[in-house]
Amino acid sequence: MARRGSVPRREPAKMNHERPTIGITMGDPAGIGAEIIVKALADTDLLQRGRFVVFGLSEQLAYTADLIEREFRFHRDHHEEIRRYELPLVVLDYDEITMPAAMERGPSRIGGQASMAFCEGAIEAAKNGLVDAIVTAPISKTSWHQAGYRKYPGHTELLADKCKARHVAMMFVTPQLRVALATIHVPLMEVRNRFTIGCVFNPIELADTALREWFGLPRPRIAVAGLNPHAGEGGAFGEEEGRVITPAITMAKEAGIRVAGPFPADTIFLKALEGRYDCVVAMYHDQGLIPVKLLGWKQAVNLTLGLPIIRTSPAHGVAFDIAGKNRAEADSMVAAIELAIDLAVKAAAKRKAARAGGK
Repeated sequence: MARRGSVPRREPAKMNHERPTIGITMGDPAGIGAEIIVKALADTDLLQRGRFVVFGLSEQLAYTADLIEREFRFHRDHHEEIRRYELPLVVLDYDEITMPAAMERGPSRIGGQASMAFCEGAIEAAKNGLVDAIVTAPISKTSWHQAGYRKYPGHTELLADKCKARHVAMMFVTPQLRVALATIHVPLMEVRNRFTIGCVFNPIELADTALREWFGLPRPRIAVAGLNPHAGEGGAFGEEEGRVITPAITMAKEAGIRVAGPFPADTIFLKALEGRYDCVVAMYHDQGLIPVKLLGWKQAVNLTLGLPIIRTSPAHGVAFDIAGKNRAEADSMVAAIELAIDLAVKAAAKRKAARAGGK
């Protein structure tokens, strides 16, 4: 079902802003990455909107397509030969990585090495302008740990390091809500020790910029959740609201950002759902992710703010338990690809307008 063989050499192609090139990483080979990529790119409407370069294992993608009986025609090239492609779908093969014939569906050192290689290749391609955005399929943090990549708790930290980004934030986008996080992969008991004015102010500022430049909201309204029950209740249930969150909000207001809070976390998401705010800044991972996944599980997208490149991701994990069983749903991957396309088109239009204005 897959067409293989080296791609004939071509001169690098300039980006067609109507059809950007989207790089997609396959994620952990033992997870559902290959399945959701095949299912997403079997969507002919999606293929009309972009060109796609998959960083992964061509044999596993071809096998997966056969297994789930989906059309997945691609041209194969080796990842070291990457360039701009005018082809609709290219798989950059990491054939030096040998996966076990009987793959165990769980964390592994080889899974961590493979998924890290795919990520690093895609990031470099985006930094060098060979792809216009990247979409990352899920990785296993345990696999990364087993492979020795203990420096990176997840994609966000890897992206920040490789792109030398000073401040980054995770924003989760659904049709109902947008939520940015003040702290990311931090143990709950450690949040208080790492809780600073900057870690609250930065996602407010990054969210404001993203909402204006990427989502077309000229004066976005941002709400900030409290850390403690009842947003501290005037200090009765904690002093972080007065010591950290309120000063961060004041700084943001002084910078011209429309922001309010801190609000009790058990009510502010309902107000955002009603349309009173365009984004909520949550203080820690699960505080923000529970409403996102409850309301928009299938269509939620993780968007990294503060990078010089565009990166989106499905808002779910590797799902080892259902991998290889044709049970994975690709809705979140499709939504991540669609958002990456939209943002890449907007970025290209912005560059074009800047060039025209400079003449």
